[in-house]
Amino acid sequence: MSTLRFKALSETFNRKPVPVSEPERRSEIFGKNVFNEHAMRQYLTKDSFKSVMEAVVKGTKIDRNIADHISTGMKEWAINKGATHYTHWFQPLTGATAEKHDAFFETVEGGLAIEKFGGGQLVQQEPDASSFPNGGIRNTFEARGYTAWDPTSPAFIYGTTLCIPTVFVAYTGEALDNKTPLLRALQSVDQAATAVVKYFDKNVTKVIATLGWEQEYFLIDKSLAAARPDISLAGRTLLGHSSAKGQQLDDHYFGSIPVRVLNFMRDLETECMLLGIPVKTRHNEVAPNQFELAPIFEEANLAVDHNSLLMDVMDKVADRHNFKVLFHEKPFAGINGSGKHNNWSLATDTGTNLLSPGSTPMKNLQFLTFFINTIKAVNDYEELLRASIASASNDHRLGANEAPPAIISVFIGTQLTEVLNELEKVTDGKLSPEEKTELKLNVVGKIPEIMLDNTDRNRTSPFAFTGNKFELRAVGSTANCANPMTVLNAVVAKQLIDFKAEVDALIAEKDMKKDDAIFNVLREYIKQSKRIRFEGDGYGQAWEKEAKKRGLSNYKTTPQALKAKVSKKAIALYEELGIMNKVEIEARHEIEVEEYAKRIQIEGRVLGDIARNHVIPTAIRYQNILIENVRGLKEIYGTSFKKVAAEQMHLIESISEHIEKINKGINQMIDERKKANTLEDMEKRAFAYCDKVKPYFDVIRYHCDKLELLVDDELWPLAKYRELLFTK
Repeated sequence: MSTLRFKALSETFNRKPVPVSEPERRSEIFGKNVFNEHAMRQYLTKDSFKSVMEAVVKGTKIDRNIADHISTGMKEWAINKGATHYTHWFQPLTGATAEKHDAFFETVEGGLAIEKFGGGQLVQQEPDASSFPNGGIRNTFEARGYTAWDPTSPAFIYGTTLCIPTVFVAYTGEALDNKTPLLRALQSVDQAATAVVKYFDKNVTKVIATLGWEQEYFLIDKSLAAARPDISLAGRTLLGHSSAKGQQLDDHYFGSIPVRVLNFMRDLETECMLLGIPVKTRHNEVAPNQFELAPIFEEANLAVDHNSLLMDVMDKVADRHNFKVLFHEKPFAGINGSGKHNNWSLATDTGTNLLSPGSTPMKNLQFLTFFINTIKAVNDYEELLRASIASASNDHRLGANEAPPAIISVFIGTQLTEVLNELEKVTDGKLSPEEKTELKLNVVGKIPEIMLDNTDRNRTSPFAFTGNKFELRAVGSTANCANPMTVLNAVVAKQLIDFKAEVDALIAEKDMKKDDAIFNVLREYIKQSKRIRFEGDGYGQAWEKEAKKRGLSNYKTTPQALKAKVSKKAIALYEELGIMNKVEIEARHEIEVEEYAKRIQIEGRVLGDIARNHVIPTAIRYQNILIENVRGLKEIYGTSFKKVAAEQMHLIESISEHIEKINKGINQMIDERKKANTLEDMEKRAFAYCDKVKPYFDVIRYHCDKLELLVDDELWPLAKYRELLFTK
């Protein structure tokens, strides 16, 4: 056995669970390290507190003089909690988070020093905008960019650092992060939904988009992961033969959580509680060594921040427990990959979930209004929604018989399908009192207030209604939730604006009653969006054919899917709502196609390195052992040795054949990579890597995996699937 693999296995088998003391009551430590409303009341003046709360609720700007008072209170709170530094914590277009730490420290006359943190330092800082992905918006010689405080997401302490959530924009004003467009989209859906909900409740002044994500992940022993260059550099295994036992017995899902893993989870949950991340659920997932955690729903912006923070915290806590967290959507071939289900809804400031049916026909009509408009929005912008979840890593998962397909469709269940079918028959025009009564009591009034279990679940649906929310199941586990949430909230906002305009026009121009107008518009939307609704098996080829007939897109690769992001339709949507301008949109497309090409390039280089520097030398070493064995047999058996050594000879030939095909595949892959690198147009380069380079991965892997079965286990240099997945 190779030295590295032997050492990794030895360390793994000698591991002992890291002891963890769990707090008696989580409620007592929840949000303890967050500058939340409770902390602000203690450390801020009344005027400062009022200013922050108005910024959160109404979106008003905070005066610079008030900011000085806020920063003083925030600093005192943080220092009392043991913080020594502060940072503007932001989410650049890398998909990860970024931070630069500065100390609460200034020198003064007389060789003395003080702790200092002013309003200017709270509100704004200046990181280098050319050093982050920017799609050509910034150059090295014009690098200025700004981070600006987002008071809607509370500051928190992690370690000894006060982290202040911020947006990140260029000197010229363009958004260079994931948070800025999300905030704009959330504002748009708030305004549009509030205008519509006033048809039903005049007391509503604000509508909040809510999000509850579910994070799937793998836990692999740190030493074993370090023994795999592909896991270290690409986040997934680029080769490796399937273990004899995988997930076929269904014995891991919801099974007893291993002690070592449970200690990691306890430690992680304690960190989450302190940071105000309301994690609630933990369990084994389907694949071996795969797990999931999920929180209570939150306001969407805060939920996105919490998920980004969580992924960073998970890495750090896993390291303490000698684990490596794998967020990649498909780290192992032949078993389930990981997703990040985004459960989305809309809630009013009066406490009503707009996607939860009420106990009266009028409440049900309100529910149907937002329910049908959401379906219509997804129907009209299904290509853009597909683009929002596109990535090199998610391409491995979508449609892989464990996750939703690449075709976007909506599942609503049998009961609601029947309701929509009845509503589709609504008379075109004004309803008679009898018709209105019958419709409200016999159709709308039949929707139960609690619908969580009114129909079976459909795990193959990318966008499924689950009783009081929609679940966007197609989001990848590595993704920043901001991207799909920006798109979903934007398209729903646009749809609600159009809906209100149509209803108001019928009321004004055709003298219709409000309910008549709403029913008429909803009926047309049901007809127009019928193609997006699908209740069957999303994995079957029959659905692919049917979806094509319906005119639905089926983009199986990221370069194909991303085209929708720069379509005239997408640009018009974003510009109309003020979410992004054309420059910001095109820059993001440039960044994403470039990232795709670079990820495939990295994987190709890593695969070539492992195949040539680990697999082939090991195969040759074993082949030489076999050759020496054949020579020995020849000395013993003379001319009849061929009969005795037939199997060894066949094995030698098989190894030679696999080595030859690996080398040939690597050479051809390198040639295609060189051609791709000559392409200046990033989109063309991404397509070249997708269509010309990536296909060689499967060829090279196939022959490497065959060699893994042929070569003596004692010689094989890489940790095998059975070790990675079943070593606790």
